[in-house]
Amino acid sequence: MTFPLKNPNPAARYRAAFRCINGCPGEYSLKDVIYQCPKCQDLLEVVHDPEPLRMTSPAEWKDIFDSRFMRTYWPYGSGVWGKKEFVCPDVLDENIVSTCEGGSNLFWAEQLGQKWGLKDLWIKLCGNSHSGSFKDLGMTVLVSMVKQMRHEGKNIPAVACASTGDTSASLAAYCATAGIPAIVFLPKNKVSTAQLVQPLAHGAITLAIDTDFDGCMAIVRQITSRNNIYLANSMNSLRIEGQKTISFELCQQFDWSVPDVIVIPGGNLGNVSALGQGFLQMKAVGLIDRLPRIICAQAEHANPLYQSYLKGFTSFEPQQAKSTLATAIQIGNPVSIKKAIRVLKEFDGIVEQASEEELAEAAAEADLTGLYNCPHTGVALAALKKLIRRGEIQPDQRVVVISTAHGLKFTGFKTRYHASEYQDMECRFANPPIEVPAKYDEVRDALLRGLETRNAQFSKS
Repeated sequence: MTFPLKNPNPAARYRAAFRCINGCPGEYSLKDVIYQCPKCQDLLEVVHDPEPLRMTSPAEWKDIFDSRFMRTYWPYGSGVWGKKEFVCPDVLDENIVSTCEGGSNLFWAEQLGQKWGLKDLWIKLCGNSHSGSFKDLGMTVLVSMVKQMRHEGKNIPAVACASTGDTSASLAAYCATAGIPAIVFLPKNKVSTAQLVQPLAHGAITLAIDTDFDGCMAIVRQITSRNNIYLANSMNSLRIEGQKTISFELCQQFDWSVPDVIVIPGGNLGNVSALGQGFLQMKAVGLIDRLPRIICAQAEHANPLYQSYLKGFTSFEPQQAKSTLATAIQIGNPVSIKKAIRVLKEFDGIVEQASEEELAEAAAEADLTGLYNCPHTGVALAALKKLIRRGEIQPDQRVVVISTAHGLKFTGFKTRYHASEYQDMECRFANPPIEVPAKYDEVRDALLRGLETRNAQFSKS
């Protein structure tokens, strides 16, 4: 059974534009090919006129969102486009490129929470998406805008990105859906096989460059600025507009209540600024009445934001990121650093780091409770565990960890852990297969030993 799609006030004229994050005068159309402020060269952000949004009451907006959520009314069943008026009103419905992204499940991590001393722990499984990561939420907006601009006659021959894996997979999938050429720049031998094969399968022009992500980013910025190719990295603020709907969706899934704490893995830091922007927009129009605390978790081998946090954000120094199991956040010079610091200051934020062993053990321990975590979610879980033990998160607080990608993209990470192949790691929760001959007594004895070991592991924290 379905019920009619509800629509907002038809008299409202929704409007959004690019503006400089530093407040330089001037604004720019979302259809302009522009990524930085012409005056100060810093990033832009999308700013919405709140008055048309306020013409519909908060109660009506909630009813509208609930009437659209995960239904078959194109394109409003998407978790992103169901909030179109708050995201990107400039794209016509017929030019929207969507795979019904969003609507990812909110996993109640009851067992893990009990082990770690939390009564109300949830994992937002953003990796349960079309290409297997949260990047789909932003890419649907960006590629839809490219299709709209091409529809209006703009010469955009292709869309390009630098990537540590997930951005390239998402861009390739959405461009293939739209029939638009995609170009991806990957750091050679630094992404998983599962991530590499995705853009190949979708027909993207894929360049493996002998550098790291920051090196790829420098090249793609030159290529896009000189060849009329559209840039799809998170310095393009249209990506943030889609990703901010995680905040909307969380509140919606909690019957429009606000979690106390959000834990986000941080690399290029677009997701930190995106979620913050989503909560601020909801508060500005009365959908929520308070803000959560935001925690950013970084890998110890790629932790420039953490180092800045230790100095009270008085300075920031880019670094050469070291190799980390959390490959997608192996970034030493994050593009969205200023946006992320601004959000963390406004949301009473904390930045914590996780070592390689801490992130691997946290991911494996959580897997034992029914999850299947990517290493980046492992970073967030490890940071959360440290904060709980220090008393900075209270047992009765509602905590949500943002899981950014599906664990199936990182089978190599899982396989090596359970084979105890990582040097200098105990691999406390490793669970290799037990090889036994086809004899009842030996199978029984091995099984009983296995049960004893497993019960001991479940009791560890």
